[in-house]
Amino acid sequence: MKRPILFLPAAVVALLISAAPVLACGGLIGPNGAVNLLRTTTLAGYHDGIEHYVTAFEFAGGGGSFGSLIPLPGVPTNVEKGGEWTLQRLIRETDPVPEAARLLFAADAALGSAIELQKVRIDALDITVLSGGAAEIGRWAKDHGFRLPPDAPEVLEFYASRSPIFLAAAFDADAAAARGQQVGDGTPVHITIPTPNPWVPLRILALGKTGAERVEADIYLLTDIKPALLPSPVLPNGMELQHSQAATDGLLADLRSDQGMEWIPDSAWLSKIAIDASASQLAFDLAIDASGQGTPSRVQAGLDLPTPAQLGITGERLALALLTTIAGIGAILLITAWRPARATR
Repeated sequence: MKRPILFLPAAVVALLISAAPVLACGGLIGPNGAVNLLRTTTLAGYHDGIEHYVTAFEFAGGGGSFGSLIPLPGVPTNVEKGGEWTLQRLIRETDPVPEAARLLFAADAALGSAIELQKVRIDALDITVLSGGAAEIGRWAKDHGFRLPPDAPEVLEFYASRSPIFLAAAFDADAAAARGQQVGDGTPVHITIPTPNPWVPLRILALGKTGAERVEADIYLLTDIKPALLPSPVLPNGMELQHSQAATDGLLADLRSDQGMEWIPDSAWLSKIAIDASASQLAFDLAIDASGQGTPSRVQAGLDLPTPAQLGITGERLALALLTTIAGIGAILLITAWRPARATR
């Protein structure tokens, strides 16, 4: 049987959350509180056991530096700059209104220490792939100038039980301005992740928001065949399946010609899921069965907790695992404020 492909939000870091992921993204808060994250657009693609996560973010107002923490389902084999127009092309395919294009880019494993697995510089972004438990990731974030909102420990714990891999992206707006990037421009990031099935973090989008605040995002899935989704995108849960059909040859050819998109197959199924929900509604993630024939994982959807066996924990390792994963990390997309550390005199 043909393996499915899925392209996940991974932009600002292999994913850049673009205004228009999961994974992607809550509220961006700068040192002066003036930076706002706008609508997010993400592409999650899955093919031959590899998830491709592409996204970008758009910001409005503010200067200086800020960033985001994003949960991942596994350790990336590559983090690179994404294509320049892949997300815009997807929007044009499903939203033929001229205004739609404008919406996309206006914008040692010692206890207590997160392990830095990879560090990459992409334009004005400093990207770090981290491994650790929720407490370790939170400590690393604070030590590197991220200002975490009050609900961060709970959200990190939600993800930590499923995956200890996060991607931190520090965006320097001043450096972006020096490069000629304008407010509203985004930096696309492409993350390549080997994983049994694709997954899109959604709860992270509500990080730092009050229950009534709105979360808006567009998630594109590109799989070999029509995928099975959990939860099902129905309006009561703040999700709507707006597009679900075989991708056109023209779209696939266009995507394949963009930077780093050579992996795009000759045929695929394109799905678009629009998120328009209150922060309190997004208490789950989007789990996907790319084969289209099974039931997506309730653990990946955040509806059930993983068992010790699923975590690969047995015997005496259980107590240690409970200690080191108690705050959780996982596949989350954490958008938070970042400010440069000041030198002490």
